[in-house]
Amino acid sequence: MDSVYSINIERAVLSSILFNPEELEDVLGVLKPKDFYLPAHKKIFEVMVKLHNDDMPIDEEFIRKRVDSKDVDDSILLEILSANPITNTLAYVREIKDGSVKRELATLATTIKKVAIEEDMSANEALDTIQGELYKISTDSATSELKDMQVVTHDTLEYIEKMKKMGNKHLIGETTGFEALDRRTTGFNAGDLIIIAARPAMGKTALVLNMALKNVEQGKGVILFSLEMPAEQLMLRMLSAKTSIPLQNLRKGDLDDQQWTNLSGAFDDLNTKKLFVDDGGSININQLRARVRKLAQNESNNIKLVIIDYLQLMQGTGNKDRHQEVSDISRGLKMLAREMKIPIIALSQLNRGLENRPDKRPMLSDLRESGAIEQDADIIMFVYRDDVYKERDEARKEKEAKDKGEDYKSKFINKPEEEAEIIIGKQRNGPIGTVKLNFQKALTRFVDKENEHNNSPIEMVFETVADTERETNIDMPDIF
Repeated sequence: MDSVYSINIERAVLSSILFNPEELEDVLGVLKPKDFYLPAHKKIFEVMVKLHNDDMPIDEEFIRKRVDSKDVDDSILLEILSANPITNTLAYVREIKDGSVKRELATLATTIKKVAIEEDMSANEALDTIQGELYKISTDSATSELKDMQVVTHDTLEYIEKMKKMGNKHLIGETTGFEALDRRTTGFNAGDLIIIAARPAMGKTALVLNMALKNVEQGKGVILFSLEMPAEQLMLRMLSAKTSIPLQNLRKGDLDDQQWTNLSGAFDDLNTKKLFVDDGGSININQLRARVRKLAQNESNNIKLVIIDYLQLMQGTGNKDRHQEVSDISRGLKMLAREMKIPIIALSQLNRGLENRPDKRPMLSDLRESGAIEQDADIIMFVYRDDVYKERDEARKEKEAKDKGEDYKSKFINKPEEEAEIIIGKQRNGPIGTVKLNFQKALTRFVDKENEHNNSPIEMVFETVADTERETNIDMPDIF
C-alpha cells in the first residue's frame, strides 16, 4: 500500500495551508478529510476546515486548541510546521486524491470477494452492491475546479458563434418529433432531464414512442427502458405509427396486400436503425447507468436519447423510504444525463387527486413524489386530452340514468382524431405554455396540427438561481 499514499506529500499540503490559509479554498475543491491516509493528518485537515467555516484564523495556536493530543501527537504538528515550502500545492493535492481513490478501489476489491462468496446474497444483489460502491468512488473522485471570468466568457462566445453558424435554427438539441414542440423547447438538449407525466390513458407512452421513432429515423441511437410493457407491444405501437396501419389490425394480423408490403418495408428500414429496448421490468439506477454506459461506449451506436417508462417503477437501492428512493432515482438520472451529455426522458405518474378538480389539466403539484422530480427536471411536460374525460363523464351519466330507469343518450362523439395538449409546466431555459397536437387513436400517433402555428401567447416564466422564485409573467408572441 506504500504506492497509494505519501506522508511527506500530505505533510507538505497541510504546511502550505498553514502558511497560506487562502489556499484552503482551492484545496477544498478537490480534497475531503477522508482522502488523507494518516489519521492525524486527517484530523488536522478537519480542524482547518472547521476554523475556515467559523471564519477563524488557521494558525498553530488555534489548531492546537481544537485538536485532541490523543489524536494528534505534538511531534506531527511540529513536522508540519517545519516542512519545506512548496510552490505548486494543487499538484500535491492531486497526488493525495489519486492515492485516496486507489485505496478505495483496493477496499472495493475486498468487498467484491466478500459479496461473491456470501450464500445469502444473489448474484444480482452482489452486482448491485458493487456497482453502487464503484459509482460512489467515481463520483467522489470527479473534481471540478473554479472557472475564472476569461474561461467563462470564452466558452460562452464559442457557444454563441456555434448557434450563429446553425443559422438561427429553432432546433438545437434532439428533436421532440414535433415542429411546434421543437419551437417551444429548442429540442431536448444534452444533459437535460425531461419528465413527461399524465394520468392513465392520456397517451404518454405513445408520445415518447413517437419521439423515439423520429430520432431513430434520423440515424440516432435511442435506448428505451420499458418497465411495464414488453418490447413486442412497444414495437407494434411504433409500427402502427410508422405505417399508418391501425394497431388493432397489427395485433390480429388482419392486413391486406398493400399493408403487408408497407409493413415489410417498415421492418427493413427499422432493422438498420439503432433502437435498444430493455423490457426486463425491474431495474435500479445503478443497473440502468451501467447499461447506458455500455451501449454508449460503442460510438457506432450513436446514443443520443434515453427513455424510461416509467420512473416510479424503478427500484430503489438500500433500505430507504419510497420518497427518498424516488429522490435518489431522480437525482441519479439527472447526473447520468450530464455525465453522458445526452437528454434523458422519464415518464412519471400523476396523483389521482386532480380527478376531483373541475379543470383536470395537470400542474406541477400533481406529480407523484413531486419534490425531488420537480427540482431535478429541466423540462416537465404534461399530456392532456380533454376528450378522455368527456367520454368518461358521458358514460357515467348514461349508467346513472340507466340505474334510475331513465333514458339518456351519450352526447360524446368518438372521433378518430382528437386534440391533445402538451402542457410545458417547467422549462429551466425557456418559457412555459401549451402546444396543441392531434392524437390519432387507431394509430397511437401524435401529429402536428395542420395550419396550427401555435402562435397563442405564452407565459414567460424563467427560473431564478434559487430555483424557487419566479419572474413576473409576461404575455409574449411565439418567437421560440
